[in-house]
Amino acid sequence: AHPPKICLLTGGIAPMLTPVYDVYDMLWDRVKERSLRYYEMYPGDVQVVKKIVGRLLDEPAVLPSGGKLTARRFLQLGLGLGGNPSAFASLHTMFSTAFVVDDGRGRPEFTRAFLKRIDSAQPFDDFPIYFLLHESIYADGSNNNPTNWAAHRAYEDRVKTPSEFDYKLTSQLNSNDRPTLFFGEMVFPWMADGDFAEVSGTGMKMLATALSEKDDWGPLYDGEHMKKVLKDGSISKAAAAVYLEDMYVEFNACMEVTKRGGPLEKCKIWVTNDYQHSGLRDAGASIYEKLMGMANGSIRTPS
Repeated sequence: AHPPKICLLTGGIAPMLTPVYDVYDMLWDRVKERSLRYYEMYPGDVQVVKKIVGRLLDEPAVLPSGGKLTARRFLQLGLGLGGNPSAFASLHTMFSTAFVVDDGRGRPEFTRAFLKRIDSAQPFDDFPIYFLLHESIYADGSNNNPTNWAAHRAYEDRVKTPSEFDYKLTSQLNSNDRPTLFFGEMVFPWMADGDFAEVSGTGMKMLATALSEKDDWGPLYDGEHMKKVLKDGSISKAAAAVYLEDMYVEFNACMEVTKRGGPLEKCKIWVTNDYQHSGLRDAGASIYEKLMGMANGSIRTPS
């Protein structure tokens, strides 16, 4: 094996020590926090989102792609809330163009522009492998086999009793104190039931189910080898940017990997909330310079 002399991790650390169900259970709380941050920036959208969700619960809309805009698919727009700094503004603009005048039955109708933007904003039709293999990134050998729709299971467990995560409940509450929460970077079995045209159908649903039930994934990581090559810095050095409020990579699960005795205990960690997961895209040069300095010892972080 020939490990890299320097390894820079720019988007958090894979939660290799945390069971996949637990990762998603914690990420639901991260998504809640980003949803609330969004509503703090655009408080008027609390009622707008409730109106959209309520309309879709009454009757889903047909998208230009042939997919079906259900309330649950609409809430998947929250996937973008942890992205670049303009993500909140983009979502707000989309919501502001959602409706035309009532259809005469007292029911608001969606603009075609709104429906087209939803089609273009959600990546699963264009990249079905994202839907099929997303959860398998956690399938680390015997530790996480099978993944078995972990995000979906964590959500369903939360809404077994009345919960702030239950959009069917919160969308009916005429209160700004109980907003309807978005979903995050998660995949669900119902996505193959017609919500997304390109990942629906008997064959795709069978394939997705088979992958979720696959119980013989090989190991993704060799923790002991990581410890060995990073032990004294003579073989490899590593530095990582870990974003405190990352909506996609659970912070506490990251830190489990870097604690004393962990696989990356010798990796130098820079914890910041200046960026979301898109830090490298938003400020790549400064993040690279910071991490490279940490790795080679010219920047003393952690202090």
